Amino acid sequence: MIRPVGCVRHVRHVGYLVSGVLVGVPLLLGLLVLAVVGAALTPLLVGLPLLGLLALSGVPVGVLERRRLRLADPGKPVPGPHRTPHEPGLAAWARLRFTEPATWRELAYTVLLALVLWPLDLLVLTVAIGVPGAMLGAPVQLAVSGGDTRIAKLWLIDTYPQAALCAAAGAALLLVLLWPLALYGRARAALARLLLAQREDGQRLDEVTRSRARLVAAFEAERRRIERDLHDGAQQRLVALGMTLGLARLDAPPALAEQLATAHKEADQVLVELRELIHGIHPQVLVDYGLGDALADAADRSAVPVELDVDLPRCAESVESAAYFAVREALANVGRHSGARRAWINGRYAEGRLGIEVRDDGVGGADPSGGSGLTGLADRLAVLDGTLTVDSPAGGPTVLRLEIPCPVR
Repeated sequence: MIRPVGCVRHVRHVGYLVSGVLVGVPLLLGLLVLAVVGAALTPLLVGLPLLGLLALSGVPVGVLERRRLRLADPGKPVPGPHRTPHEPGLAAWARLRFTEPATWRELAYTVLLALVLWPLDLLVLTVAIGVPGAMLGAPVQLAVSGGDTRIAKLWLIDTYPQAALCAAAGAALLLVLLWPLALYGRARAALARLLLAQREDGQRLDEVTRSRARLVAAFEAERRRIERDLHDGAQQRLVALGMTLGLARLDAPPALAEQLATAHKEADQVLVELRELIHGIHPQVLVDYGLGDALADAADRSAVPVELDVDLPRCAESVESAAYFAVREALANVGRHSGARRAWINGRYAEGRLGIEVRDDGVGGADPSGGSGLTGLADRLAVLDGTLTVDSPAGGPTVLRLEIPCPVR
């Protein structure tokens, strides 16, 4: 015996299958028109937008199908898998959609629905409902025909007792087939949910990626704020202090003038150290002129002579900052640990990736896990999907390579 709740659930799945047929027929016609017209007009370049529209046809179909899945199971809403563009406008929306895997999954489901799924749904509905329905209507068909009638093109009925028996058999067959029909509808909905729902792992990965990017941006903003506060606050106060001490020395007695001179010298030394600290936090040359000039400045400050060969465009601030401090740390390690007499820096940008190599003629044996700062650099580059590799056999040379994907700014 079918319980009322189970019967309602079965009816929902049947409604889901019926609506799939109603959606699939116009969908097939629309895809055929877009494909044929777009291919025909492609030599004139007019068809390219139509083919692009065909590629994005899965997006509205996905929205409709996720709504239609509520027919099968109202208690399980299906969230959309698409991200929101960071920029307004149709171009930003289209760029994001073309690069999302969910768009191509939706397109695959759209083609599958138009060519395979709805004809299969129609066939199942015809066998499970159409044949029993025709048997149930046998008395009506016999009365309308006035003589004999053929039920579902299979059985000839010419008397009302035969028609009543056929109707009873149709009712029994309908009850028997309703359960497997609901199972098919459930499997059909599960397939749609698999292809169209937001994947939890992908959602978490996207959120981790976005939060990681936000952390990098916040870190760089905080670094620049500290640099600005030190430059405009503490540095200016030290300059004013030095000027005050210098003026005080002019009218001070000799004993006091000597002490003021010492204090003036200390203030100048503190000012020099503060300027070095500000440069280490966020060098102004990196902001004003880019990574190439900042690397040249780092090479000039290196304890080991450095030959520089770089040809780099302006990239994102976070990328330039990470690459700059990675090279700074590499040069510091060369000066402290390698015993090298010379170092080389090569930097290039190709195929959307920034690549920099730092090489020295030292004794080698650098171990990223030995607390040399390379582990922290690797972690910082990993935040930007970059990589850091170190090749440092015993006896040298040591070669440090970093790669960061980034668009040109």
